[in-house]
Amino acid sequence: MKTKQLQRTALSAHFFLSGLCFASWASRIPTIKSIYKLNDAELGTVLLVMPLAALAGTVASGWLVSKFDTRHPLFYSFLLFSLALIGISFAETLFVLILLLAVFSVAMRVLNIAMNAQSITIQGLFDKKIIGAFHGLWSLGGVVGVLFSTVMVAYGVSMRGHFIIISGITVLVSLVAHKFSIKNDKSISGNKLIIGKPDPSILYLGLLIFFAAICEGGMFDWSGIYFKEVVKEEVFTFGYLLFMVCMAISRFFLDRIIDRLGMLKMYVFSAVFIAIGILIAIIYPDFWTALIGFCLVGVGVSAIFPITYMLAGRSKKYSPGMAISIIGTYSIVGTFIGPPLIGYLAHAFGLQNAFFLILFCGLMFIPVSQLLFKSQNKK
Repeated sequence: MKTKQLQRTALSAHFFLSGLCFASWASRIPTIKSIYKLNDAELGTVLLVMPLAALAGTVASGWLVSKFDTRHPLFYSFLLFSLALIGISFAETLFVLILLLAVFSVAMRVLNIAMNAQSITIQGLFDKKIIGAFHGLWSLGGVVGVLFSTVMVAYGVSMRGHFIIISGITVLVSLVAHKFSIKNDKSISGNKLIIGKPDPSILYLGLLIFFAAICEGGMFDWSGIYFKEVVKEEVFTFGYLLFMVCMAISRFFLDRIIDRLGMLKMYVFSAVFIAIGILIAIIYPDFWTALIGFCLVGVGVSAIFPITYMLAGRSKKYSPGMAISIIGTYSIVGTFIGPPLIGYLAHAFGLQNAFFLILFCGLMFIPVSQLLFKSQNKK
């Protein structure tokens, strides 16, 4: 196998593992809520620790990808990510849980930025677009994670046993993939943050990521709760599962669709799918209609992160790693605001009404993307 194919396979494994671990955690949020007897507002406060910790991860990752080849922060953050996942299942107090969620979140932020920076470098080795496929593998890992979680929940397997299995697989595969990861990809320029008037393109890309983070974060953290408490489904992972399946399938076709429609239309279509899907789930919170709604939302959100990171990687002002790190800060702010805000809104107005936040943020892709491409056409 050619070197570039081995490098692509190694990075593909990391994308898959990242989705697997994250989905394993997110699908067990209802279990966490039950163990600690949290109401919606209290759960929202606990979830708040993740974006706060991720801010530290963003600072660290921006420095790491500018100082080292991406393979090193990627590998070590994956090890920490896996160990933190196991630790979450062993936490016996809420304080310890919060500390471990902070570690989990920092590691996840570092590995995400390292993965996406590396994906842009590897994209340069191929003639056809492949970034959508990387993100598709993240979603596929998420699907496998939710499927495995569904089996674990259905058969009453403890969260501890569940997380030990997932973490063990992650560490073993990551050890092998690290040997074939791309080397010597450290950027030699564009690694310093330039203080002053913000670059309009980076600003608009950041806003797109901000709204996408609210949509995805809301679905990741609250879809299980929605199916458990609003749809009244005992196996609460069904909605999250279909959401992830539709996201994964869409991302595997994303590169071809972008070539046909263009990126601007992709943002518009994404907004429409999210709006229609979330409205169906809110207005008709029955099993099948909610599933259809979550499926449409999955299709809608699938394109935003891949194409926005792709555009960020073309920045003439910053290196790919630094550009992704900068807009990654907007992602953290979105994650900081979104899932906790849904918790507070749900506590005050009910979870169905709280999901209107996802509707609003999805529709914001239309005006912000218009501003983005207008600013780029002026250059």
